[in-house]
Amino acid sequence: MTVDEPAEVMTEPELSELVELLRSLIRIKSVNPPGDEILAARYLEQVLADEGIPSTVVEPFPGRGSVVARVHGEGAPEGGDGGPLLLLSHLDVVPAEPAGWTHDPFGGDLVDGYVWGRGAIDMKSMVAMEVQVMRRLARAARAAGRDPASDPIPGLRRDVIFCSSADEEAGGWQGADWLVNEHPEWLRAAAALNEAGGISTTYGGVRFYPIQVAEKGFVVYKIHVKGRWGHGSVPTPDNAAVLAAQIVTRLAEPGPPRFTEAVAVSVARAIPHLTARAAGSIRALMSSPNGLTVPEPGAIDATLRDLCDPVLARTISAMIHDTVSVGIVSAGVKYNVIPGTAYIEIDCRTLPGTDEPAMRAELQRRIGEDLWSRLEIECEQVGASVSAPLDGALYPILEQVLRDHDSGAVPLPFLAPFATDAKHLARLGVPTYGFSPLKTGRDDGLLQLMHGDNERVSVEALRFGLPVLWDAVTRFCA
Repeated sequence: MTVDEPAEVMTEPELSELVELLRSLIRIKSVNPPGDEILAARYLEQVLADEGIPSTVVEPFPGRGSVVARVHGEGAPEGGDGGPLLLLSHLDVVPAEPAGWTHDPFGGDLVDGYVWGRGAIDMKSMVAMEVQVMRRLARAARAAGRDPASDPIPGLRRDVIFCSSADEEAGGWQGADWLVNEHPEWLRAAAALNEAGGISTTYGGVRFYPIQVAEKGFVVYKIHVKGRWGHGSVPTPDNAAVLAAQIVTRLAEPGPPRFTEAVAVSVARAIPHLTARAAGSIRALMSSPNGLTVPEPGAIDATLRDLCDPVLARTISAMIHDTVSVGIVSAGVKYNVIPGTAYIEIDCRTLPGTDEPAMRAELQRRIGEDLWSRLEIECEQVGASVSAPLDGALYPILEQVLRDHDSGAVPLPFLAPFATDAKHLARLGVPTYGFSPLKTGRDDGLLQLMHGDNERVSVEALRFGLPVLWDAVTRFCA
């Protein structure tokens, strides 16, 4: 494979190589916590070394390993943009309880045309595809008699950086954040490709490919509810557990919906491909002059329930609301002691334009002054929302390669309701796009599989994904 060779040419041996790489990564149990990503980082260090690509593995915290490698381009013409392209991914996965699985979540089984295991979607399949791109580039160099460790890759004008980091599933503080703080020169790039985009979802018989161009921010709060200790035989209104229950109920109230620019553009581009009924319902919601706000909150959820399955409806709703999820509620020391204190830990996901003070004000509005006076609130973590331009050099390429490889593709910009390591790259000014391309089947249930039981990816999805990723990389860099 050379940089100029059509990406459709992927041999069965290369597909098998990709599949086996993914299976090996799944078998490395890099569950966060505790992480142990150093095991995966060392494994990839050897995989890259086998192709003649040197890499750097760092372990700034015990067990928390990240790996970085770079191949070189010949440079842009004078006055041109020759900044690198960064292929970003993470090595850690969330826990998996075997009881809910039909296959060992860390066995990497290949059964019925699927690779099964934690990380198959999120995101060791993307790690494997990125490494396979690096392998292809190294092989192109060797085919031309060049050394990929030091010589430029034939036909490549930009450098390509590969970075797979630790700790993304817990905020990235011991992975991407550390790399940005300590070695920003390793990650500075003209643009980056990351997880959570370019994966097909079929709606109304149309294959949409959301490409992540933005993601919500997050704020984690711990609420200390203050009651009064007492004897359980005499109930009082100062029971901190009861006050906490009232607060939790009020926090469950959905806030006002708001269409951000990325979502408004996505909706506008999707409407021509929808059924007349669905298109009409959505147009009715986009009733404000600029299409960026929705004046009737109740109409949103009713329309989503009518048009979408429950999982998709919840996902879209999260894309147009500042959300609050209650994660931990604790109170009490004994059954017959009225608790005088309770704690509530909440996960808030904020739309672009909502900062921490605005989120705190929204919590105060939902909770109400009567209960707000009974609590103290502490902000534990903050991550800002991020966005990348639709009119940059890379985004149009991502849309086009999807259309080239799937004539029925409808690419759309996408606002992720969750966080990725793009937040850390934003501090370096690197525009980051979620693009881990996979063509999935109608029944693959991707939204349920990520972080869910029986996570898996089909071999056919990988057969589609690698050539698409290769084309995106080489068109931007070649």
